[in-house]
Amino acid sequence: MRPSSVAIALACVLPVPLAAQVPALVLPKASQRASVSQTVGLTTIGVTYDRPAVKGRAIWGQLVPYDSVWRAGANENTVLAFSSPVRVGGKVLPAGRYGLHMIPTASDWTVILSNQADAWGSFSYDPKEDAVRLTAVPVEAPFQESLGYTLDDPGTGSVTVTLRWEKLAVPFPVEVDYKQVVVDSLRQQLRGLGRFFWQPWMQAAAWCAGNDVNLAEASEWAQNSIAINENFNNLRLKATLLDKLGDPVNANTLRSRAFELATEPDVNNYGYQLLGEGKVDSAIVVFQKNVKDHPRSWNVYDSLGEAYAAKGDKKKAREQYGKALSMTKDPAQQQRISGILAGLK
Repeated sequence: MRPSSVAIALACVLPVPLAAQVPALVLPKASQRASVSQTVGLTTIGVTYDRPAVKGRAIWGQLVPYDSVWRAGANENTVLAFSSPVRVGGKVLPAGRYGLHMIPTASDWTVILSNQADAWGSFSYDPKEDAVRLTAVPVEAPFQESLGYTLDDPGTGSVTVTLRWEKLAVPFPVEVDYKQVVVDSLRQQLRGLGRFFWQPWMQAAAWCAGNDVNLAEASEWAQNSIAINENFNNLRLKATLLDKLGDPVNANTLRSRAFELATEPDVNNYGYQLLGEGKVDSAIVVFQKNVKDHPRSWNVYDSLGEAYAAKGDKKKAREQYGKALSMTKDPAQQQRISGILAGLK
């Protein structure tokens, strides 16, 4: 039977479906995908890239030409990402994703962070899209077959991003204003459920006090903690902040109020804090107060004995440990204290 003219016309108009129905297979890349990340303070810094291999080839100046923009990897451009603002090459960059390119030379290299992070290689690279350029000095390194990135020497405020391939390493620093990042994060966290409890306000204020940052606002945070639940710890913290802000009179008033509210564990913990700071004489004064206020507690004598031992006064240490031993009914504590006394002879 011959095909009708209608059938012939439809065959000419309608697309052949076979090609669209063939599934695309996922196969391994010759240059494998990889990523590495590092947290600096609260900032996550990450590199995502593909890893070409040497395979016996001459790399620098040949496979990777000198004086040309290079994707610093294979396939899609390498991406450097930050979860908060950072400083690269002396310039502050907002949080986000950046295309990482490099210009290799026989001496110093140029490192480029582009605002375009989703290009194929460097083929569409446009210098007008540069976020920053900086100079990096390559150094000799142990041979590495597949290109890789490491995030070296992480500190509280910086990390070194290093490209490693063949016998070269190319490092450049990324800096983070970690104190500001933490303060910004604390402000945001205190907008949440934590604002209804005294502990988060105190924790935020304590971090600022310990890092000497944002002290005026931290004092307000400490006051918010006090308003919810006035206690020994947040009063002392507020006093510390007032001292740092140049108000010793009100600081001393708050410390006096703190000791009026202090529980035995409060004072005991404070004494051990002083011991940990090497302030042995001050710790002894605090532990003596606890003995005076809580004479029926074996633990206060135990702590005072430890402070005297730290000072090197074995006689007074044995006296206090002896009182603790005579009062405790806990076999484990009896065994521990007896061992301490044996060592103080």
